[in-house]
Amino acid sequence: METHLSSFGAAIIFMVGGALFVIAGLFTSSLLRPNRPNAEKLTIYESGEDTIGSAWGQFNARFYVIALVFILFDVEIVFLFPWATVFGDAVLNNVTDRLWGNIAIFEMFLFLAILVLGLAYVWAKGYLDWASDKGNREATAKSESPIPIEAYKKYLD
Repeated sequence: METHLSSFGAAIIFMVGGALFVIAGLFTSSLLRPNRPNAEKLTIYESGEDTIGSAWGQFNARFYVIALVFILFDVEIVFLFPWATVFGDAVLNNVTDRLWGNIAIFEMFLFLAILVLGLAYVWAKGYLDWASDKGNREATAKSESPIPIEAYKKYLD
């Protein structure tokens, strides 16, 4: 009697095999590596430098918005690849009424219009505007420094 694995069974075998490979690698490395901790090895560092102060620094939330907009347009490119495949397929576009080509071009323009509306909304709300240079100049002018403000003016203008 001959048995065949289904696609699901083959996927399970590959996942179990991959997990066993990772576990075996971690176990082997724990047996082979030396374990000699000391005070220097256990110190905290940032990019090879000793830490100064707390690691909890303030992060501007605008970077998060810019990252989301980037991901939005990055995913847009991924969705345009299937459209280009359908639109560029000679077999589908040689149909007498060119139905598939017209549907594909309509869907692409609709998709891009929705994305442009989203970008216009984000832009109109001001989420893409960074702090103006004027605000930075005012902050510099109001800072308490032993250096007179005249020394800064040649760099500000």
